[in-house]
Amino acid sequence: MTTSTSIFLTILHTSDIHGHLYPTDYREPGDKPLGLAKLSTLITRERILDPSLILLDNGDLLQGTPLMYHYTKFDHRGKHPAARALCALRYDAAVPGNHEFNYGLELLDQVMSESGCPWLSANIVSQNEGLPAYGLPYRLFELPNGIRIAVLGVTTHYIPNWENPANIAGLEFKDALETAQSWIHHIRKNEHPDALVVSYHGGFERDPLTGDPTEPLTGENQGYAMCEQLTGMDVLLTGHQHRLLAGVLNGVAIAQPGSAGQAITKTLLEFAPLPGECWTLQSKNTQLLMVDETVNADEELLALFSEDEAATQKWLDQPIGKTEGDLSISDPFTARMADHPFTEFINRVQMAVTGAGISCAAIFTNEARGFSENITMRDIVSNYIYPNTLKVVRLSGRDIREALEQNARYFEPDQTRGGLRVSREYLEPKPQHFNYDMWEGIEYILDVSKPAGQRVVKLERDGVPLDPDNSFDVVMNSYRAGGGGNFDMLKGKPVVQEIPTDMTEILAEYILDQGIISSICDNNWKVIY
Repeated sequence: MTTSTSIFLTILHTSDIHGHLYPTDYREPGDKPLGLAKLSTLITRERILDPSLILLDNGDLLQGTPLMYHYTKFDHRGKHPAARALCALRYDAAVPGNHEFNYGLELLDQVMSESGCPWLSANIVSQNEGLPAYGLPYRLFELPNGIRIAVLGVTTHYIPNWENPANIAGLEFKDALETAQSWIHHIRKNEHPDALVVSYHGGFERDPLTGDPTEPLTGENQGYAMCEQLTGMDVLLTGHQHRLLAGVLNGVAIAQPGSAGQAITKTLLEFAPLPGECWTLQSKNTQLLMVDETVNADEELLALFSEDEAATQKWLDQPIGKTEGDLSISDPFTARMADHPFTEFINRVQMAVTGAGISCAAIFTNEARGFSENITMRDIVSNYIYPNTLKVVRLSGRDIREALEQNARYFEPDQTRGGLRVSREYLEPKPQHFNYDMWEGIEYILDVSKPAGQRVVKLERDGVPLDPDNSFDVVMNSYRAGGGGNFDMLKGKPVVQEIPTDMTEILAEYILDQGIISSICDNNWKVIY
């Protein structure tokens, strides 16, 4: 759209949709304020205002809902649902997120080939050739009036710390910040764009307003450093952290649209004419377009996935077993304070399928509700929401103590109301309940009244203090085995055994085999204060 003196261009940006095409969370019935079908309604409105708008997805599209899981594991007919969505909504480019690799490169290659738009990935390169391994590093958009917009894609390079090595074989993940600066220099020198946008599947390691660190500076998120150090970048579109952000940082317009399709970001660029049919970027601003009760889902888009959704719902309602006793989670916080039958069950399954004598597992979200009397597939995927596999790693007693000390950081004294509360670092910039593990096969007590790093006041196995120099085989999910969640003491440890089957399938098969799951709790650990 134009005025007499300026031209405006809209850039819309989604990120971390996590497979939410329908406005549902699959845990319970009801229309929710989320999902790509509702964002489609907002996109249509914006296209009326600016038919030339650029639509980008910033990653983590392929994983996160039972619909995506069911297609990948059981159906696999026709074009991938994510690719269908990208085509139907006429996306102009997409950037791979870390969860794009969860199901392996073959599936990712399929989606990329079916998407109808290029995937932008400058810092994921082939180990052999050192060249971008997926699609293009950037895309140049040239509007009819001659305005040129460059969009560069980069992805957090921390992926090898979480992902199953088989799912990223042959790939190298270059530092996102360094790669972005190199390509920005190349683009500015050779393409001469009127605006340069970086679409980064990563977030901010510091508070954009104060500059205070919000997480350990591991390199997983580099958005703040990008805004401070990159020259030649006008807009930074981010994701990964599931935050709702819109504003300006060090002269760079920034945006992040939350997760699951709860919002889309709108960046409005204003270009003023210069002599000689040239343009200069006059202004830039970002805003969040939220999905609320006034936004209805796009029925035409939903129709593209109706068969997939029907098959998924039928699969979710499939009964697979029963419980004997109470395995429900009425209060996730309380369930993380002391041994609980549900987490004991998860740990015992992990120990049973691997033969390991020690196990650790997490309650991933505060929406987890455990199992009621009748167990269905819906119960499993609602509680175990990530496509993790299992690894058995060999740890020293000292490693185990350090891991428990890291777990103890999840809590902090509540000075206002007394008792304990979840530490701020586990709630901001996004909830990280999945980074608190509960252990089986050892006996321990965490005393949160003591200073961080000194909270493990009891650590025994079979009533004997755990020898810090002895070795123990411990089973855990693949994310944690790679050190994910700031568990650096677990990185690089010898892998004794790998179970390549998805944990969701392991749980379902175990329950089907047992028929009845009994509530058992040996109360081997607790948190005090």
